[in-house]
Amino acid sequence: MQIIKTKIEGLLIIKPNVFKDERGYFYESYNKFNFKKLGLENEFVQDNESQSQKNVLRGLHFQKPPFAQGKLVRVIKGAVIDVAVDLRPNSKTYGQWEAVELTESNKLLYWIPAGFAHGFVTLEEDTIFSYKCTNEYNKESEGSLRWNDPTLNIDWGVMDPILSVKDIDAPLFEGFNSPF
Repeated sequence: MQIIKTKIEGLLIIKPNVFKDERGYFYESYNKFNFKKLGLENEFVQDNESQSQKNVLRGLHFQKPPFAQGKLVRVIKGAVIDVAVDLRPNSKTYGQWEAVELTESNKLLYWIPAGFAHGFVTLEEDTIFSYKCTNEYNKESEGSLRWNDPTLNIDWGVMDPILSVKDIDAPLFEGFNSPF
């Protein structure tokens, strides 16, 4: 397993060891003991999975303390551009974002610690997205930011994504008071 650091501290891309032969492939998407050796000592309490058509954008979402969540995300089928925005006010990269392409073929995982807004846009039909969370979902702790916020200026790579009403109406980053 290889850890690839991003420009934002704590936000990591994880490249697992994939074993392929004529039958197909095998890899461990998560192993508590191997992650601990890499310094990632998190207890996951909830697994989530979504299926989306091409050009669906979900995000930017986060959970406020005390229900803040770290997420280990991956694509089972299809492809996404996955984005994390640093919402930690004491971080030197506050308000900055990082994107990575996660696909069924590259098998990359993305570790997004608590204190980040998270979202993704699907690049293929019937994309299946999976993530492990370090805390349970709590409706009252839910927060979001506008996907096309001009201050964040995220390049999602799509012109007219398919959005939920919640994501269309999400607040802007300007004037945002971080709970982290």
